[in-house]
Amino acid sequence: MARLARYNFPGQPQHVILRGNNRGIIFVDEQDYHFFIKCLQKAAEQHACAVHAYVLMTNHVHLLMTPERGGGIGKALQSLGRRYVQYFNHMQKRTGTLWEGRYKATLIESERYLLTCYRYIELNPVRAKMVEHPRDYPWSSYLSHAEGKIDSLIAGHVLYAALGKDNEERQAAYRALFNAQLSEEALAAIREATNKGWALGNDRFKEEVALAVKRRAAPLPRGRPRKDRNAV
Repeated sequence: MARLARYNFPGQPQHVILRGNNRGIIFVDEQDYHFFIKCLQKAAEQHACAVHAYVLMTNHVHLLMTPERGGGIGKALQSLGRRYVQYFNHMQKRTGTLWEGRYKATLIESERYLLTCYRYIELNPVRAKMVEHPRDYPWSSYLSHAEGKIDSLIAGHVLYAALGKDNEERQAAYRALFNAQLSEEALAAIREATNKGWALGNDRFKEEVALAVKRRAAPLPRGRPRKDRNAV
């Protein structure tokens, strides 16, 4: 089956996943996390991508990014990957690839799914039973959004800014979002869209995306069309 073309849609956020090859470890110690963040920040700045949310797990990474230019995310991740793999292979005295093929990504309808995707990303360590609350995991954007910790990697988004009139109010409103669990429907929608490369949003959004990027943004309807019994 032919691969779907990458989304080339400046100004629209994308949820991105990078996985270690064969689900292998990509971070061994604290220095690795710091170096990855440094590489990501440099690549994002160089290729005009805003990073709104992230989590660095032991064998994969989730990012929420908005490119200002066409192809920005792909170029940023290519630059990040080269630099980090060179560093990691040197530190671990290994050779070969570190990543599991191409990164996975979905285009996100901001108004409906953006803050849900923030939560999906930052709750990864909780779902993995590594911590009881996202505040207890140091390698994510949660502390920046919820408690105001300075994180030079994070670029704000207008929908996050709209949560309150000042930083204190925004952070309180953001913390309140985590009082309720993500629904199974939302979890399934984000996972399917990201893993299969579909747009994440309502039907109208998917149609607009398909027209703009000239590729399918949603799976084809299942089954054959029903025959019209009255047809000649």
